[in-house]
Amino acid sequence: MKHVVIVGAGFAGVWSAAGAALARGDADLRITVIAPNEQLVLRPRLYEPDLDLATVELDRILTPIGAEHVRATVDTIDTERGTVTADGEEIEYDRLVLAAGSKLVRPNRLPGADLLHDIDTLDGARRLKEQLRGRAGYSAVVVGAGFVGLEAATALAADGQVLLVDRADVVGDQLGQRPRAEIEKALDVLGIERRLGTSLTEVGDGYAVLTDGTKVEADVVVWAVGMRANHLTEQISGQLDHLGRVPVDRWLRALPEVFVAGDTAAAAFDDDHAVMQACQHATPLGKVAGYNAAADLLGLPLREFNPGPYVTCLDLGGAGAIFTRGWDRKVVAAGAEGAVVKRGINQAIHPPVDDAEQILAAADRVYIDLPFFPR
Repeated sequence: MKHVVIVGAGFAGVWSAAGAALARGDADLRITVIAPNEQLVLRPRLYEPDLDLATVELDRILTPIGAEHVRATVDTIDTERGTVTADGEEIEYDRLVLAAGSKLVRPNRLPGADLLHDIDTLDGARRLKEQLRGRAGYSAVVVGAGFVGLEAATALAADGQVLLVDRADVVGDQLGQRPRAEIEKALDVLGIERRLGTSLTEVGDGYAVLTDGTKVEADVVVWAVGMRANHLTEQISGQLDHLGRVPVDRWLRALPEVFVAGDTAAAAFDDDHAVMQACQHATPLGKVAGYNAAADLLGLPLREFNPGPYVTCLDLGGAGAIFTRGWDRKVVAAGAEGAVVKRGINQAIHPPVDDAEQILAAADRVYIDLPFFPR
């Protein structure tokens, strides 16, 4: 029996399995997802206080569509032999989908780096929550004023004093100029202090030292700077992009038997932009890569990657949220209206569960222009 193996069970991995099952139909094709976790972790929700809302049991998605789940970690991919090795077990594949995701780049040489918190993983978010449990009035330093750092800082500001630190001279540097005024206004409303053009030199018990020499009180220091694709990309290609991602064609193929999806894929969004390491791109990447891996084995036409319009939605805690459209990030909703959109998105990213028909129907819709998106 022909075999599609998918490495990873985040958004891209789960939707790769659904995409492969969609292409398989009634054909004789084995689909296996290899990942150590038993839950899909919805990373875009890890800034929220109720972390139970940020997980979905994998069996409720994979079992209904007839996909196997091997609970293991892949450490070796042999593209010449068509095998992966996971926790010492060698598994053969006919087509491989690499969807192993990305992780936060931590400053391991920073004194006190082991004291840093993050919201990159479920365990990290839980550790931060436990550290602050019952401690209203705490002081927090958030390093990184990008998307994740802003959501972390504005959430933490609900119960404590927050200092936001970034090397850039402006907040949300990579988000561009158009949403910046709304972001600044929200930070002012929430009383979040900023130290820009600076970073961290040391973390200690109850304090942090900045590159300008300032020593500040800090019950917690949250690191939210830099993402890089899983190291397995190095076993697929020697020409990775600056985020460690594998270049792929418009069918998301990297090698004749290997497709790549999610945060590990350097896919073209359009003639001028590459995809972002975000769930709004990981989901359609997974649907297309998984479908194509199975279709390629079954002699079916492949699907081109076409993700739909680019949007962003940034949660700003008690100050609402910002929703933008286009790569110039034109603000179309802010404050309370933006918060309504953000809540809708947070609900929409949950995949269907328990019902194969619903899961496969969702896999067939690569992009959905949801009705609550403002125009």
